Amino acid sequence: MRIYLDVCCLNRPFDDQTQERVRLESEAVLTILNLCRAGEWQLIGSEAIDFEVLRIPDDDQRNRVAIMASVARLKVIVDTKVEKKATELAVSGFKPFDALHIACAEKSNADILLTTDDRLLRRALQSFNIIEVRVENPVRWLMEVINSESSSDEPQPN
Repeated sequence: MRIYLDVCCLNRPFDDQTQERVRLESEAVLTILNLCRAGEWQLIGSEAIDFEVLRIPDDDQRNRVAIMASVARLKVIVDTKVEKKATELAVSGFKPFDALHIACAEKSNADILLTTDDRLLRRALQSFNIIEVRVENPVRWLMEVINSESSSDEPQPN
């Protein structure tokens, strides 16, 4: 499984954990990162992620997010093809960084791009015909994967 986590996901474990949704999304992100660290899945990084992480104003949080992003074993380099796709996506209504993350995820042949950004999720759903990677919330996606794995573990009738 090839997974691209946007910077919203990488920041989630450092957000206010008193909100139930934030806590659940944090747990999902940490579970996904642990499975990537264990080699069961592959985390994909990118120059876009690196650049966005560098823009985090708080030094401690920037360093913590950078450590989480370092789990990635594959890094997408932003080239003219990625820039062209990101520009097309931005023209269609995606915010520039969101467009760049989608273009990077597509270039890497990611199975999924995960985000906690509701606006990006809505936009991706509306734009399914112009994007080539699935975009989903980490909690919903992880539950889907867990349910799929548990149903395939059940004995099949003869």
